Amino acid sequence: MNASVFGSAHSLLHSTNWRLVAELAVAVVVLIYAATIFWVYKDARRRIASPLLVGAATLLGAVPPFLGPLIYMLFRPPEYLDDVRERELEIKAIESRLGVAELRCKVCGCGVEPDFLVCPVCTTQLRQSCTGCARPLEPAWQVCPYCATAVGVDAPVTLAQSAHPRPTRTSGTR
Repeated sequence: MNASVFGSAHSLLHSTNWRLVAELAVAVVVLIYAATIFWVYKDARRRIASPLLVGAATLLGAVPPFLGPLIYMLFRPPEYLDDVRERELEIKAIESRLGVAELRCKVCGCGVEPDFLVCPVCTTQLRQSCTGCARPLEPAWQVCPYCATAVGVDAPVTLAQSAHPRPTRTSGTR
């Protein structure tokens, strides 16, 4: 009976079907190995800016088979380069918003743009327009800087008080 079991196992291991299954299993293992190398390369390109370091990470993912990608996952950068750039842009946008004082209507408090002539909410006149080029003028301007037209003052416009008053010149000092 032992001879028949070993004979059956021997004939099974040397059959064409078994060889086909073994070759298919080897092909699957090689395909998975190649896929892990490609994944390490693709992930490293998204996380690392230097091409030299991307190549080193890919080599690390390839050399110890199936262990390399695990080692790479332990030491890879924690975030994608696109996420880092997006975060930096958001920080710059926030910093720029903090640096620029937001303009508001003095009557209703609605946010206005620097080139608005009239408040869009309460229709209060914010600035005069130039009679020559129709661009908005600042209240203190005596001439339009865009077309050199003299500004005619129809009504007095009150200016906001500055935080630091300018020193006035007296006739005896320089």
